[in-house]
Amino acid sequence: MFGIHQGIDHAVFRPAAMGYKQVVPRPLRSGLRNALSNLTEPFIFVNFLLQGKPGKAVETLGRFVVNSTFGVGGLFDVAKTKDFKLPHRPNGFGTTLAFYGVGPGPYIFLPFIGPTTLRDLLGNSADDALLPLVAGKPFNSMEYQLITGGIGGLDLRAESDADLRALFDGAVDPYATLRSVYLQNRAAEVEEAKGHAATAPQQAAPELTDPLNDPELTGTQPEPPAPQSDAPELRDPLDDPEGTPAPQPPAPAPQP
Repeated sequence: MFGIHQGIDHAVFRPAAMGYKQVVPRPLRSGLRNALSNLTEPFIFVNFLLQGKPGKAVETLGRFVVNSTFGVGGLFDVAKTKDFKLPHRPNGFGTTLAFYGVGPGPYIFLPFIGPTTLRDLLGNSADDALLPLVAGKPFNSMEYQLITGGIGGLDLRAESDADLRALFDGAVDPYATLRSVYLQNRAAEVEEAKGHAATAPQQAAPELTDPLNDPELTGTQPEPPAPQSDAPELRDPLDDPEGTPAPQPPAPAPQP
């Protein structure tokens, strides 16, 4: 599947995405991206409630209201500015399942979808079905699905092109590389959702010493200590009373 996807990507997806990036002005691309992202806020709100995080749920709802009104239907991300301070917080049913202990299941790579797991595939399907199911038309129409899916897919492929090239260039096994990166990123997102900070292993700090003798600071190795010798240290006999013969008393004068 991965090989088929790569072939289709090189022949169709990437040229179309780069053409989209060349033809559509940056402000318009950004506005469409913001509008599509704004439509995800309602199910993000629901998932924060399901995870028992009412504070973040209220912030997400406020963000949706602000961008839908002051942001002209979400074309402008007004909510993230310093006046509102409501940043976008990604979330979904896949993360909610993981929050309650559902494992990722097998890793899957699907053409037109990309890397995922069984859990995330089910979660993303629920995310995609929520808005059409609740809001109805036009969100449940095939035309809407094709247009939004096409624009979102082209924009995502164009924006991630540099990252994909950096990831695959020089990779011995591109499939294994992508799998590893995806699973690590999702694990970090799940840990963050659970309230666990994902941090790199800490290393003990080196002991601080004199920079003249510290090879980590000078880049050179210090001189090794001179080997110890069992022989007594030689000193100047003029300065060392132990190095000169003790003065002898004068010989007695001969008796007459």
